[in-house]
Amino acid sequence: MLIKPRLRLVKDGTSFQFMKGRFAGLIVSAVLSIASVILFFYPGLNLGIDFKGGIVMEIHTPAPADFNAIRAALATAGLHEPGVQRFGAPDQVAIRLEAQPTEAGTQQVVTKVREAVEKAQPGSRIERTDAVGASVSAELFQDGMLALGLSLLMILVYIWFRFEWQFAVGAVVTLILDVTKAIGFLALTRFDFDLVMVGAILTVIGYSTNDKVVVYDRMRENLRKYKTMPLRQLIDLSINETLNRTLGTSMTLFLAALPLALFGGSALSGFAWVMLFGIVVGTSSSIFIAAPILLFLGEKRLRRDTVAPTASPAKG
Repeated sequence: MLIKPRLRLVKDGTSFQFMKGRFAGLIVSAVLSIASVILFFYPGLNLGIDFKGGIVMEIHTPAPADFNAIRAALATAGLHEPGVQRFGAPDQVAIRLEAQPTEAGTQQVVTKVREAVEKAQPGSRIERTDAVGASVSAELFQDGMLALGLSLLMILVYIWFRFEWQFAVGAVVTLILDVTKAIGFLALTRFDFDLVMVGAILTVIGYSTNDKVVVYDRMRENLRKYKTMPLRQLIDLSINETLNRTLGTSMTLFLAALPLALFGGSALSGFAWVMLFGIVVGTSSSIFIAAPILLFLGEKRLRRDTVAPTASPAKG
């Protein structure tokens, strides 16, 4: 005997008319995506070391960091215009410097930084050092963008093969809008855009695609089951029938990623915040973006084989 779950986020048999808000959903999404594109160009993404090149050193100081003293010590050591900023706790410092042409030059710069920080705040220790050359960073950036593009192309092919073309176009257009919003979020929050963030965006794409396929599967089943139901009503029915699963999955992933965002430190917090943002955007876009696009594209074509019911003749 099947045991019904104790907690259901929405009652069974709901009949929310989501398509009434289709225009509002599309307009809000378009505005947010346009704003994200503007943020992409100004102020732009905060490119991390993977894509910009350079040296990044994370340093732990025994007391709250004295940034003025650290900057003065670095300038005295001949390191001009270093980026010195706090990340995480008050005793954690990130120092960024330009890429060096040789490995020996990189080691020399790292040694100068270590000595300068030790002079400014004795007892400090270097926790992490990363160095990426300019040519390597350019190649990594191209590969990262290629990965994003190929993922969208493969999703288009997969959904086109599995469903009708209207489903594929709706899913890919929605995913592109989701990705632009994620990029706008990164530009706004100033998280480092590096390979980790590319991985976060790909993870968001994967989650969002899975959510849309679940809803699309129910729509396809209902297209076969209800031969004469108007497409708008059928889409609302399908979303309502999958609403518990959609919200349950989203809440589970959200609660799993939230501790990483709050307590994951510099290595994981940015990834987790992008995940949280992507979960919210991906879940809402399945209902208010992908479904309306499918309605506009398929209102006549997906019902092309349906014969409208005719009134029965009156008996006299």
